[in-house]
Amino acid sequence: MIALPKPGTARRWEIPDHLLTIEEYAALGETDTGFTELVEGRVVMSPSPSRKHNKAAYLLGRQLESQLPAELDFTPDIDVDLGLAPRGEPGFSRRPDLLITYREASARVDEEGDMYRAAEVVVVVEIVSPGSKRTDYQVKHDEYADAGIPHYWIIDMSEPISLVACHQAGEFGYMDAAAVTGTFTTDVPFPVKLDLNALLD
Repeated sequence: MIALPKPGTARRWEIPDHLLTIEEYAALGETDTGFTELVEGRVVMSPSPSRKHNKAAYLLGRQLESQLPAELDFTPDIDVDLGLAPRGEPGFSRRPDLLITYREASARVDEEGDMYRAAEVVVVVEIVSPGSKRTDYQVKHDEYADAGIPHYWIIDMSEPISLVACHQAGEFGYMDAAAVTGTFTTDVPFPVKLDLNALLD
């Protein structure tokens, strides 16, 4: 079990001089500005998202809340251990804009102070920022597929706002649906209808 610092606690720390395991990364705690992710053992720092980006994530969560099945939960902006490396080797952790997970996983994370695990994630959502387009559409696309996360939704805030729904297609990784504008409707992995234009409020 990884004991993480309490939410809201931040401290300054220096970039490590070696590749980190997932356990070492978790032990670093939060930075006082921006956020970090772990890619092949390397700490990647990112600036805090814009107001527009954060508002879109909040409004998306509000739309999802009333439509999620009882067994599912959503959580914004939290670390996920992608499990792409054996324990003790340089690891991978991403911090998606929003996760849809099983409620029992949320209870475990709360109780243990641990990260979410890729196997507990039903849908991972990234909201594309001007500087993250390649990372969200290509790099994270491949990492989330390799981690076995069943569904990946990419929301692009460039007008008209659009959503690309990706789902696991066996050995081929994700199969990407055509970008949807206006209203996104699907029955998998659960019935949901999202007003994409409302994310621009």
